[in-house]
Amino acid sequence: MKASQTAALQAITPSGGARAITPLADPPDVLPDLIAHLVPDGHPIARDAALAVLRRHLGRIHSRVQQAFEARELSGLSAARWMAALTDTLIVAIHSYADATLPATRTREVPFCLVATGGYGRGVLAPFSDIDLLFLTDAPMSPRGQRHVEFMLYLLWDLGLKVGHATRSVTDCLEDAKGDATILTALLDARPLAGDGAVFNLFAAAFAKARADWGFGHFLSAKRAERAARHARYGESPFLVEPHVKEGRGGLRDLQTLYWLSRYAFGVQRMPELVGADAPGGGLITEEEAKAIRRAWDFLWTVRFHLHLVAGRAEERLTFDFQPVVGARMGYTRHGKQDGVERFMKHLFLTVRDVARLTRMLEPGIERAALGLPAVLPASDRALSDAGFALADGKLIAAPGFDFREKPVLMLRLVKLARDRGLEIHPLAFRALIRQSRHAVKLRGDPEANAIFLDLLSGRDGAAWLRQLNEAGFLSRFLPDWARIVGLMQFDTYHVFTVDEHTVEAIGVLGQLDRNELSEIAPVASELLGQLQSRRALYVATLLHDIAKGRGGDHSELGAQVAQEVCPRLGLTPEETETVSWLVLHHLLISQTAFKRDIEDPKTILDIAEVVQSPERLRLLLVLTVADMRAVGPKVWNGWKATLLRELYWRVAEVLAGGLSVPERDVRVARAKEAAASLLKGRPKPELERFLSLGYPGYWLSFDPQTHARHAMMVREADTSGTPLTIRTRVLEARSVTEVTVYCTDHPGLFSKIAGALAVAGASIVDARIHTMTDGTALDTFWVQDASGAAFDQPHRLARLSVLIEQSLSGRLKLAEEIRKVRREPARLRAVTVPPRVVIDNHASNTHTVIEVNGRDRPGLLHDMTAAISAQGMQIASAHITTYGVRAVDVFYVKDVFGLKIENERKLAQLREALAASLMTPESQPAPVPARA
Repeated sequence: MKASQTAALQAITPSGGARAITPLADPPDVLPDLIAHLVPDGHPIARDAALAVLRRHLGRIHSRVQQAFEARELSGLSAARWMAALTDTLIVAIHSYADATLPATRTREVPFCLVATGGYGRGVLAPFSDIDLLFLTDAPMSPRGQRHVEFMLYLLWDLGLKVGHATRSVTDCLEDAKGDATILTALLDARPLAGDGAVFNLFAAAFAKARADWGFGHFLSAKRAERAARHARYGESPFLVEPHVKEGRGGLRDLQTLYWLSRYAFGVQRMPELVGADAPGGGLITEEEAKAIRRAWDFLWTVRFHLHLVAGRAEERLTFDFQPVVGARMGYTRHGKQDGVERFMKHLFLTVRDVARLTRMLEPGIERAALGLPAVLPASDRALSDAGFALADGKLIAAPGFDFREKPVLMLRLVKLARDRGLEIHPLAFRALIRQSRHAVKLRGDPEANAIFLDLLSGRDGAAWLRQLNEAGFLSRFLPDWARIVGLMQFDTYHVFTVDEHTVEAIGVLGQLDRNELSEIAPVASELLGQLQSRRALYVATLLHDIAKGRGGDHSELGAQVAQEVCPRLGLTPEETETVSWLVLHHLLISQTAFKRDIEDPKTILDIAEVVQSPERLRLLLVLTVADMRAVGPKVWNGWKATLLRELYWRVAEVLAGGLSVPERDVRVARAKEAAASLLKGRPKPELERFLSLGYPGYWLSFDPQTHARHAMMVREADTSGTPLTIRTRVLEARSVTEVTVYCTDHPGLFSKIAGALAVAGASIVDARIHTMTDGTALDTFWVQDASGAAFDQPHRLARLSVLIEQSLSGRLKLAEEIRKVRREPARLRAVTVPPRVVIDNHASNTHTVIEVNGRDRPGLLHDMTAAISAQGMQIASAHITTYGVRAVDVFYVKDVFGLKIENERKLAQLREALAASLMTPESQPAPVPARA
């Protein structure tokens, strides 16, 4: 063995004598040594022995590449190239071993060439990627050739490799490629490995001629259709918080598509070949853009390589559980107020945005260089041509002689004209918009630019045009504060998009409300939008509502300060500036109150009215809240939340419109009893009097007269039958909830047992009202949903729910064991941490102590928390349950056994300690904290 080969073999041998390779360039050549092991002196070893040799070699390949990659001696792209090159040695050695093992025949052998295709053909391979092979012939394959193929494939499969394979003649390849763009694409990357090179040369020449005959247009159309289908499946936005690194928009496949288009059109092997005036296409990309492509390739391949190694499989989706691990492996640590994982994901999102921009820049250039320049026609009217624009292929483009660099406001005029005239922006014009976006800094404070921008923001299809300006990079130059939220994600499971994409989505929701497309889902907000006097302020507030995220501190307060600076620069009046700043400051007020407070409590309503003060501001705040919530993700909004928002809005609006519409408590109780009695006037007087005497004031103020009437019937049925437990369910489709009412004798821990039974049944509690009646019975009402956020409405599940409640209250259901059986959250979500937090507030209500508990959601959490509250001798009057991804935010209105607020500091400390313990997982939970006298 030659010295150079010995050194190369050591380089992939995990032994103490292995030499360090720094830096690593070309992969070691170990092919002669491997073949010598398999076919010593021309005689093949036994198959089992060969399989053992090949397994060791395969293990060394993976071990050496992984070692060098994790030591940062290799970048992701270099590691992928090493992996492919070293895999070549394995495949070629197997080919040689098969050839030596199979006996020769007397018949004339049909030569074939072993060819790598697809990603493997490009010479890049991830640790767990498929290996695509083509057995290429110029005639029907001989029997020995067929046995050769089978021998190789079975050996590769026995090694545990995933192999995609095909056996085709040159003619077959051309016919299949013509009819199938996937095969055509795979053959573009064809690379000979072993066998008869003349066959491959014949194929290469025929394939090149066929591509020229077929033309570029059909291939371009096929790749565009393929990309559209891929984006529809894996996400149209490049800013999804769990991105698909390979197939998602802005991912590796989009970069590969640019390469395929360039290769098909110009025959180039590398993207830098398109740089320069003498390059194919006349210099389609600049030197900087070529470097950006290289950086994106390398970064995405590094992420993908780490992802495969961490997952131990061909995982392409960067889910929450992998994000912190991959980020840490790539060296991202906490910097200032930003976690390492958030810094890593921001870098990723900026990279995929660059890929999306490069696609928008390069693809039209390739198309025009291959198919010819478009016919630029003068505008059909004088106004368009005077503005500096023309039409090409029916799309808007800058007229010759008009340059975005010299007059940057043309960029905004282009977008506005496209919107006003219903025209598309020509790809070449969008390429110019991307390349010249840096000149948008000159437009800051420019009156015309401000006017056009605000018109685009608040006009028709504002989100679509805003997204284009963001993707082009214009928005970050025009609004410097915007640049800080581009690609910014929050490491939680509640938000689906990055902050900038969420903001654009929120603008889109305003447009939907404006077009009355959400009249059934959000009727009040749809109606209010047309009544607003401060429409422009609303759109700017929506644009800025999350502008200060990622800066540390309260993003609402910081955002309000940013709004005070940005709004005057955009040309807003002082009144509009104040409105925008106020909306940004309070944009969470409505949602936090509706979902975390008892809106039946008069103080809740009066507190909001005191902050809002103006009916116009209330309208603005509700519309902004709806837009913000619906833009978070598809699973955040549901009928129940919509109902709470509407009810809160109308109650506050009533106070603002007519003064204090919350009369004295006794008067409201008397009115509620009168309304209930009017609905029950057909019932016997003793029965009616008994029911009217049952409820304490809190009960009468918590329900409408129709519900009181239903409760009266439940009480009568229970009294008549002597049933100790009565359960009624009612599906409220309009609210997307099911109402579960339980009437029985009250006892400590009742809420907790019912909550545990509901968890076992698979029901999620979203709200609850707990009432102890004057005769010692309990009339508790729960509003529940299924796991998808819809009403719990299947008959068999409702029946099981009632049975489980009865079993739980009778003690026949072992709640702790049954709750442990309930399906847990997916493993990918466990990486998201939720710090436990207990906040006790004695100011939010005049009559109750309000407890807010934040913790990681899990089956049985509500059961554990309410059990802890009951163990402290507290009575729960109402519960308000909200989840934000894996974060549970549950609020309880409680009193002590005497019906008073809990104000003793020692008792509050014990309560806080017990609740903190209940937030722990059952496995790590200590013994419950007993109440002390």
